[in-house]
Amino acid sequence: MPARGWTSRRGLALALLVCSAGAAADGAACAPPAQPMARVQLLFGSTIDGERTLGEDEWRRFVDEEVTPRFPEGLTELSGHGQWRRPDGVISHEPSRVLLMWYTPGQDRGRDIEAVREAYKTRFKQLSVMRVDGMDCVSF
Repeated sequence: MPARGWTSRRGLALALLVCSAGAAADGAACAPPAQPMARVQLLFGSTIDGERTLGEDEWRRFVDEEVTPRFPEGLTELSGHGQWRRPDGVISHEPSRVLLMWYTPGQDRGRDIEAVREAYKTRFKQLSVMRVDGMDCVSF
């Protein structure tokens, strides 16, 4: 278990480091060969009906059916453990998933992002899916 926790923390720390680089892209031109790209992070809770954890097969099917068709360019998935305050004031702790997706600015991807969020909430009876947007300088 400690190795998994370390891996999750290291992955989340890397994601935060990558995402914090977006601050540099906000007001300045990207240094070649990097290009400006929009970034969205979606954070998904994995406890279903307050009783069970979303299975790996269920998650994979959701990504394959709802996310990949809308973002075929690619994405990064991270697993971790999160907490949030529910509308009733209770602090909820649960396993979580994070999707990081970059796309060309100017594309109307807001509908795609919202469709993914709504599909997850509906399919897995969730109250919310957190969305975080930013801009980054990206090169491949």
